[in-house]
Parts: sequence; structure tokens; C-alpha cells
Amino acid sequence: MSAFHSRRAFTIIELLAVMAIIFLLALLAMPRFGDSKRRAFLAAMQSDLHNLATMAEARFAAEHTYDGLEVPQGSAGVTLTFVGGADTWTAAATHTGVPGITCTLSSGSGVSSSPTCQ
Repeated sequence: MSAFHSRRAFTIIELLAVMAIIFLLALLAMPRFGDSKRRAFLAAMQSDLHNLATMAEARFAAEHTYDGLEVPQGSAGVTLTFVGGADTWTAAATHTGVPGITCTLSSGSGVSSSPTCQ
């Protein structure tokens, strides 16, 4: 047998070192992945609110009222609510992926044109 004897397998130390490195990389990636999911859920709520606002304004242009607007179904996991009157409206969106956070959008003077989420 020669002095340069070839190995056929990894040692347990080498396997443990690779597993530790993979574990550390996964630990670093998980919070970033979770945050991106949260941002995607918020973006879905905001997008659905913008679509609802467009529908409400189209109804007002045609019928001069926001009252009686039929609320469309939101994106997957998004629940929309709409309260319309003769000349104002308020809409809210929630998502099952981010419990406790509601995005709102309203009409009227002094109101932001972007949904606010709290």
C-alpha cells in the first residue's frame, strides 16, 4: 500500500462542519424570507384597495354616488370591506397572512391617495 492512500468517504468532522455551515446560512436567510412574505401580503392588500378605489370612482362618475357598490373578491387571503355614502367612502383590507394589520383607504379632501397599513 502506498503512502498516498485514497479515502472513500468523508469523516464525521467534515460532515458536521458542512451541516453547521448550512444551518448558519439557513438561519440568516429565514428572517429575510419571512419579511419578504409579509411585504408581499401588504402589497396584495394595497393593490386590492387601489382596484376597489378605481371601481368606486367609476361608479361615482356614472351614478354620482358611492352607496351600494358591490365589493369584489380580493386576492388570495385578502378580505375587503367598503362603506360608501353619497359623496365619500372608506375601504379596508385584511390578509390572513398578517393578522392584526389592516390597510385602509378613504375618499375626500385631505386624504392620502395611498393606503395606510397599521
